[in-house]
Amino acid sequence: MTKYIFVTGGVVSGLGKGITAASLGRLLKARGFKVAAQKLDPYVNVDPGTMSPFQHGEVYVTEDGAETDLDLGHYERFIDENLNRYSNLTTGKVFFNVISKERKGEYLGETVQYIPHITNEIKEFIYSVGKKTNADIVITEIGGTTGDLESQVFIEAIRQVHHEVGSENALFIHVTLVPYLQGSGEHKSKPTQHSVKELQGMGISPDIIVLRSDEPIEDESIFRKIANFCNVKPDCVIENRTISVLYEAPLMLEESHFSDIVCRELHLDAPAPDLTEWKAMIERIHNRNKTVTIAMVGKYMQLHDAYLSVAEALRHAGYQHSAKVEIEWIDSETVTKENRDAVLKNADGILVPGGFGNRGTEGMILAAEYARINNIPYLGICLGMQIAVIEFARDVLGFADANSREFDENSKHKVIDFMPDQNDEIAKGGTLRLGSYPCYIEDGTQMQRCYGASVISERHRHRYEFNNEFREELINAGLVVSGTSPDKRLVETVEIPGNDFYIGVQFHPEFKSRPNKPHPLFLGFVGAAVEKKEK
Repeated sequence: MTKYIFVTGGVVSGLGKGITAASLGRLLKARGFKVAAQKLDPYVNVDPGTMSPFQHGEVYVTEDGAETDLDLGHYERFIDENLNRYSNLTTGKVFFNVISKERKGEYLGETVQYIPHITNEIKEFIYSVGKKTNADIVITEIGGTTGDLESQVFIEAIRQVHHEVGSENALFIHVTLVPYLQGSGEHKSKPTQHSVKELQGMGISPDIIVLRSDEPIEDESIFRKIANFCNVKPDCVIENRTISVLYEAPLMLEESHFSDIVCRELHLDAPAPDLTEWKAMIERIHNRNKTVTIAMVGKYMQLHDAYLSVAEALRHAGYQHSAKVEIEWIDSETVTKENRDAVLKNADGILVPGGFGNRGTEGMILAAEYARINNIPYLGICLGMQIAVIEFARDVLGFADANSREFDENSKHKVIDFMPDQNDEIAKGGTLRLGSYPCYIEDGTQMQRCYGASVISERHRHRYEFNNEFREELINAGLVVSGTSPDKRLVETVEIPGNDFYIGVQFHPEFKSRPNKPHPLFLGFVGAAVEKKEK
């Protein structure tokens, strides 16, 4: 029978429930189990697709095109399993589904209530991910903090799951804060005690408590006190301290026999985790002997989580090249003709990531031009590819008003335009080109050198495309269309052949990068930046 692990959080948000869940997934996979992960988010949006990156960080896109929470990126990077639309559920999606069923008469005249209708919808979702993936273990993270009004229906649903499958098949893990008071030089356990008490009042008693702390908890009495007050076994209180390298978390947690305890509590018999490859990766990280600077020029720089997967993919490539990647976070609105050279002079590579809207796009165009004319390695992702095309059309073809329809509807040279089936009347939510699509790569291109393949598959999230009306003119002027859809209709990648590395891609390669399996495009980009610096 599938085993279910639920990860909740208390005291404050941002404690690292997602990292704890992802680390446990890696440990259990290393023991030979097939693991699936999912996140239940209490906000009323149907998905994060229409939410501001400043509020919620990046939108992570799965292979099947679901717009999901950024924690799913942690799950995929740690566990190295592709997730799907059953991996993220929101309050908005639950209500949308229930109301749709009620309007269709599927409840046969019943009064629709939180219990059982809302909770049943949540439980059906929890059970579905295990069935769809044939997982041995499903790890479900509950977003928000214990005590939040909007989380209560999810807490009730997982309580019911525990009752239905039995305690031998379900496990509760609670992540809490143990603050360190500098004044008295001690850690405090009271916030954890109160958080667990709140959870117990909702019918859930944690089996394992993970203590999040910036300072190492050296006082053993803290562990004993929490075990006694919270009714858990002494070895089920585990420390999760702040570490310098994110990917050390599984090893750090396993020092406390985390996966051993989970297997014991779920009556699972399995060999010790094989972490040989993961430890080798950590060793490579600690032995990096180079430094390379990448200027990331984007519009959401106030919140670095808006580009979380891009930053992680750069670091993954750095691990492989024995290089520490230092990211210069440059707000594209601040880049002008007058200051551009000074702002970008230290960059060994320039990356323009995705985004929506025209704010800051002129600064991105200036960055793309600087990279092209100075032979600085350039990687444009989604919007970053469109920026490269606009810049080339303006500077090389002389189309001074070249632009995207998204930024200037009155431009006579809209080199970026709507996809054939898109228009302004279509609702914004869930109507982008989403998910994985194949791409055919031309021989002898920079793209082919990076991938070593002629056919690839990458994930998309966009509404606008390269405008084929200008395709021939751009190619004749020297822009290389290096990747297309199988029918050659959609331009997926472009590059400048005279530069060492200058590639724009319409898709999002960052979503498929793993710390122990860096993405080939980022490997090529960071490698070119390292080579430029060494020259």
